[in-house]
Amino acid sequence: MESIRKEENISSQSKANRPSRGKGIGIVTASDSQERKQGQLHIYDGDGKGKSQAALGVVLRTIGLGICEKKQTRVLLLRFLKGPERSYDEDPAIDALQQGFPHLIDQVRTGRADFFTAEESTKFDIQEAQRGWDIAKGAIASALYSVVVLDELNPVLALGLLPVEEVGKTLAARPNGMEIIVTGRAAPIGLIKIAQLHSEMKAHRRPGMNENIAIPSNLGGIEIYTGEGKGKSTSALGKALQAIGRGISQDKSHRVLILQWLKGGSGYTEDAAIAALREIYPHLVDHLRSGRDAIVWRGQQQPIDYVEAERAWEIASAAISSGLYKTVILDELNPTIDLELLPVEPIVQTLLRKPSDTEVIITGRCKNQPAYFDLASVHSEMVCHKHYAESGVDLKRGVDY
Repeated sequence: MESIRKEENISSQSKANRPSRGKGIGIVTASDSQERKQGQLHIYDGDGKGKSQAALGVVLRTIGLGICEKKQTRVLLLRFLKGPERSYDEDPAIDALQQGFPHLIDQVRTGRADFFTAEESTKFDIQEAQRGWDIAKGAIASALYSVVVLDELNPVLALGLLPVEEVGKTLAARPNGMEIIVTGRAAPIGLIKIAQLHSEMKAHRRPGMNENIAIPSNLGGIEIYTGEGKGKSTSALGKALQAIGRGISQDKSHRVLILQWLKGGSGYTEDAAIAALREIYPHLVDHLRSGRDAIVWRGQQQPIDYVEAERAWEIASAAISSGLYKTVILDELNPTIDLELLPVEPIVQTLLRKPSDTEVIITGRCKNQPAYFDLASVHSEMVCHKHYAESGVDLKRGVDY
């Protein structure tokens, strides 16, 4: 029997030998899941988009957990190879978080901004990499942070600017409850071996033509995050933060709508963070969940599942067509289509007619790719190479959901 699972799920076989839970891996809703205490080492790499976005999504969830449960959650975002001479998509999002929650997040940028090869590296590059690593080592040893994000550390190691063995030893000896997230292309084998999670973002290119759909040559602003690996909804949350921050930094109306299918009930830590963002930056973000507080199994769909799916799509379609929202996130739309809770054609037509300055982000795994995949300007597949849940480790609020 097949099931469509939520972001935290990995594969249908992995927890089959865990009778205490009596469920397949991740076959739980947010409200009934157990929570791990041990921190894990996460690696996001690959040539596809979504690595730094996924890290931002975890930051948002962690901040949300700290706010809603008054926990001692503090985040360090240490960005390698991202010097101040150049701006990046995530800059406004981080600025907005630091303005809104200055006591919960710290940021450090190191390196120069331009691309270079190992042969082109300079003494400055080595010094900047070492400066960032010294800060990282101090932060890890201090145990002051619940989450440490080492953005673009992978290419630093691939360029030979830091010794992989030393970095690996420090990360492996992290404090018990600390989560460490490493991003960037070309993660070295030595780091992958000690990581508990390795998710590769694999880029797919838009096909040149589709005989069934007339795709306008200027159609853009549609991003799809799919696959079996972790990082889909998390990347979408990071994208929402980027959009909110961009609106704030440019003093423009840049409203964001986050619509989530198959995620009824409560217990998701992004709720509190989004609510806090709305309090600090009113009128910038709207958020709606739909579905039951239960897993929807293929072949066991209930009438309410169709009603809830259609309710959310009516809102999404109107929001996209209106142009009032500059970013619309359709979280878990793909498995909703895969379960045949919604028809595909109205979605295709809505996306073809969307305003040019409206971005639409679609997430979720699916067995068969719907026709609207051909419309995507960005299609990033999260490939799961390793996940701690496969070893029987429970998921964690503020990180996994």
